[in-house]
Amino acid sequence: MHCQPWKYTKVYNWLKNRQTCLLCDAGGETALPLCGECEADLPWLGARCQVCALPLSVEGLTCGTCLKRPPAFSRVEAPWRYAFPVDTLINRFKHQARWPMGRLLAELLASHLLHAYAEGLPRPQLLLPVPLARRRERQRGFNQALLLGQWLSKPLGMPLHGDWLLRHNDTQAQQGLDAAARRRNLRGAFGLSQRAWVADRHVALVDDVLTTGATAQQLALLLKRAGALRVDVYCLARTPAPGED
Repeated sequence: MHCQPWKYTKVYNWLKNRQTCLLCDAGGETALPLCGECEADLPWLGARCQVCALPLSVEGLTCGTCLKRPPAFSRVEAPWRYAFPVDTLINRFKHQARWPMGRLLAELLASHLLHAYAEGLPRPQLLLPVPLARRRERQRGFNQALLLGQWLSKPLGMPLHGDWLLRHNDTQAQQGLDAAARRRNLRGAFGLSQRAWVADRHVALVDDVLTTGATAQQLALLLKRAGALRVDVYCLARTPAPGED
């Protein structure tokens, strides 16, 4: 599609020079368009569930949901809570095609993951972006998970396979649905391409936000049934439990 920000287009030029902060318009100290003060003020995810990254009050615990019903994926890695201004940056990236905002968040996510690998997080062998319903991809002009995967692949040194996971039908948008409705909405929605090779491999799903984990769960089940050894989830932000800030 012509709206895709391929590597030869001018959208990539912002990485080459010092930038103005996207949040406060101050001059940036690095090649990224984010000043140090605004970076420190982002809603960094502190204490979280060791499996699904749900924000918790105490570090090193597993949430009740994951204890009661362990998910098919092994771990969610996300740098931030889904809160201001990260939620605004993600929405502008997804719904207004603001490529620099998505690229900035992807660069910061890559740094977060490299630090996690240095601390002992197992490295996956490949990245798989969550597929988007065809109708919504036509409306939006791109799949935000695919772009995030492209921006993560090089700094992480991992191949991205954007056509291995398939979306069979145009399900209802997940936004606004509760956890049970999200699970029902996704039954039979996904499949694997014939060229997909996930048996005996550690793979990571890439998406923008994890809310209930219904999409990640369905895809992880699909991959585990196909023989994947481990499935992790990499996303920009994790929503808090309902009713929490």
